[in-house]
Amino acid sequence: MANFFNKEIALAKRKKPLPIINGVEITDIAAEGKAIAKVNELVIFVPWAAPGDIVDIQLTRKKNSYAEGKVVEFHQYSPIRTVPFCEHFGICGGCKWQHLPYNEQLHYKQKQVTDHLTRIGKLPIKEILPIAGSVKNTFYRNKLEFTCSNKRWLTEEEISAENEYKQLNGIGFHIPKMFDKVLDIHKCWLQDDISNKIRLYVKDYCLTHEGYPFFDLRNQEGFLRTLIIRTSSTGELMVIVVFFREDTEKREELLDRLKNEFPEISSLMYVINEKCNDTITDQEVLLYHGKDHLIEKMEDLQFKVGPKSFYQTNSEQAYQLYKITREFAGLTGNEIVYDLYTGTGTIANFVAKQSRKVIGIEYVPEAIEDAKINSQLNRIENTLFFAGDMKDILTEAFIAEHGQPEVIITDPPRAGMHDDVINTILSAEPERIVYVSCNSATQARDLNLLSSKYDLEKTQPVDMFPHTHHVENVALLHKKN
Repeated sequence: MANFFNKEIALAKRKKPLPIINGVEITDIAAEGKAIAKVNELVIFVPWAAPGDIVDIQLTRKKNSYAEGKVVEFHQYSPIRTVPFCEHFGICGGCKWQHLPYNEQLHYKQKQVTDHLTRIGKLPIKEILPIAGSVKNTFYRNKLEFTCSNKRWLTEEEISAENEYKQLNGIGFHIPKMFDKVLDIHKCWLQDDISNKIRLYVKDYCLTHEGYPFFDLRNQEGFLRTLIIRTSSTGELMVIVVFFREDTEKREELLDRLKNEFPEISSLMYVINEKCNDTITDQEVLLYHGKDHLIEKMEDLQFKVGPKSFYQTNSEQAYQLYKITREFAGLTGNEIVYDLYTGTGTIANFVAKQSRKVIGIEYVPEAIEDAKINSQLNRIENTLFFAGDMKDILTEAFIAEHGQPEVIITDPPRAGMHDDVINTILSAEPERIVYVSCNSATQARDLNLLSSKYDLEKTQPVDMFPHTHHVENVALLHKKN
């Protein structure tokens, strides 16, 4: 075994370092958010750069048709650049486009959607509407999850200072591609500032009181594990503290402090998670103080949001997305509507008043229960919800039993729709399909498969996540004559 490792080390030493390419102009933005440079016929993907930058690039990976690299020196900054407003920009993996003005971000998102539909989908589009920009560019998220770690990420400046750090505890976000390293966040611009205040308070309290070791992910030990904060458009506030093990005295002491320090918390909850991973979907969430849910409002509708509920994380922009979806559906009140991948039934309930009947289908049983509760909460009586795998539920027999849909609304996960689902939709032959997607590449693939019977009438991108490359897209398809 020792000989094997020695051989690997020797091979690594003989491997030539990849070159630095000098004076390269950044020319475009790629679909996944990285900038693009071209040297002869070689396409190079580079993070944190902007079209118009003149840079030296250190190649980090090279294939036959493309390469990846990082900027090691700027010779000239792009005239479209702007100054990032977050001190963590360039280290945190969250807001990689802060160096681009917001109107430029929207330009590249619109271009990304158009490129996918025409290049992957190979579809003629009758109308591409301008992207709907986000109402808020900062503090727009309603949910954030922070990881507590005893091994925070050290910046290059901290490492070069060669200081000895007495403690390396931090609460923040995982560094990209570093599962056990957490960037200690001082101020995050994604959620209402109450989120920053709560996180910093928890960190300070735990560092100044005995018995609150931060979690060690590698060694699976410690006490304080995760902090989840949810806010709502109605002003309600949910805080969930995840502990690795039970220590009733210490847990109650911290939760009492939070309750007293932040009286605006309407739902204070906790989890004891002894698993290896941080997900709480399979864990019991226990109520400590207040209600076990938040209320979101959209027009005259209310939505109950529990600790595990999915709700679009940009509340105000979710309203824009659903309005566009409803408008594209062209409902008159007489249609049977199928809402595929309905989640907690937000779209289904949003369009119910303009429909004869809405049938929602979703894989997660807990989400379907939330959907039913949301219908009851709003006294909506023309919705039916079913839990199970989409390809198993949405069959010709199911459609024969529940009625032929005039409109199908589908909002699948990033991977898009299963071929069986597409075939069933084609067999059902609704008059209109409204396809909502968070991944226009897989959407384009699916639209191409639907094009045997449907024309793509119009499409509109919607920006849910400013300062990232992510973009939603709503497409309207009409059945061919």
